[in-house]
Amino acid sequence: MAKIKVKQEKSAIKRQLNQKRTLEALGLKRIGQVVEHEDTPSILGMINKVKHLVSTEEA
Repeated sequence: MAKIKVKQEKSAIKRQLNQKRTLEALGLKRIGQVVEHEDTPSILGMINKVKHLVSTEEA
């Protein structure tokens, strides 16, 4: 499967709890942090939930 890089662009301060937990589940803890995940439907769903806080690119 393809890999996808996810970078946190905005802060999780004053965001809903489910969005904060989604960022934690993706492995993001601070602005500017980049993590790499497999391109699976569950990961894409989590990215879609916090798409206003992160940026993505193919690895």
